[in-house]
Amino acid sequence: MTITDGDFEIFLIVPPGLEPALRDEARANSFKKAAITKGGVTVRGGWHDVWRANLELRGASRVIARVAAFRASHLSELDKRARRVAWGSILRRDRPFRVEASCASSRIYHSGAAEQRVERAIREELGAPFDPDAEVCVRARIENDICTIGIDTSGDLLHKRGHKQAVNKAPMRETLAALFLQLCGYSGREPVVDPMCGSGTFVIEAAEIAAGLMPGRSRHFAFEELANFDGAAWKRLRDARAATKPTVRFYGSDRDAGAISMSRANAERAGVTELTTFQQHAISDLIAPDGPPGLVIVNPPYGDRIGDKNHLNSLYRSLGQTLQSRFAGWRVGIISNEKSLASATGLPFAAPIGPISHGGLRVTLYLTAPLKP
Repeated sequence: MTITDGDFEIFLIVPPGLEPALRDEARANSFKKAAITKGGVTVRGGWHDVWRANLELRGASRVIARVAAFRASHLSELDKRARRVAWGSILRRDRPFRVEASCASSRIYHSGAAEQRVERAIREELGAPFDPDAEVCVRARIENDICTIGIDTSGDLLHKRGHKQAVNKAPMRETLAALFLQLCGYSGREPVVDPMCGSGTFVIEAAEIAAGLMPGRSRHFAFEELANFDGAAWKRLRDARAATKPTVRFYGSDRDAGAISMSRANAERAGVTELTTFQQHAISDLIAPDGPPGLVIVNPPYGDRIGDKNHLNSLYRSLGQTLQSRFAGWRVGIISNEKSLASATGLPFAAPIGPISHGGLRVTLYLTAPLKP
């Protein structure tokens, strides 16, 4: 079966533990039939929805258009049925492609052989050139003798918004930051403070959300190389949403002067300089900004990430004391891989959210209600 337009399955990849958050984001953005599945979230839609998912969803890592599915219990059957896919309606004859295959619980068990069969079928049926470094990637997933053909419509991972050129040690990906903000109840109508801002990811992401700026507005996507791409329609979609001016501001601080320089440069590239303030100072000098309370969100060093775990308790304790004494009415979200470090803050956390995969670690979000004076 091949699907070239109309309604088909779109697979949104997300780090383990964040599937419910991405499902909720997809529903909030009016995607149909959002459902959690292994490795991500599925929605239903057409190619316009594929473009929109890449452009609008802040939490997805990749968007895969599942364009065909068929039974294949041996390599010759895979070759035969792969040739029946309407490749000409999906891929361009003049654009290179590559193939990635995976096999699980199937009589076809050699992923390399499966890749070769699908690659050859496309080359011989369509005439498109194969290139192992091509942006356009055809994914063949064979599970329980069913081969699902997916097109990676994103290209580069979606956390690459096109704005952050400078990064600090152990950076937080934009996609992950957006979903953590969502899990903290952030909707763009309150100020956000990050007292260990690194390269500014949380602050910039929060400002973009508040301003209604679409995350994919500045970058190129692999779907722009497909046969069904309509440049004029894409431009209309990309230009459809006008930015708004928030009534609150977004604040980052760090003791590292280099981090502050990076944050300011990244904010400028993202177009949110006027909404953000970045200052160099220690946690002990942190004070709540004037105006209404909002959200403090922080991704402090972990024992397994930067520095020695034995020296981190005092850092977390100082952070907790500062927030408890100076941020009455603010909610606090802290990401950590150690329950003992979160506990060292002394903050009144609700039930933790996680574990969540982040940079090869399993981290947890610890969140408070508004702090009492």
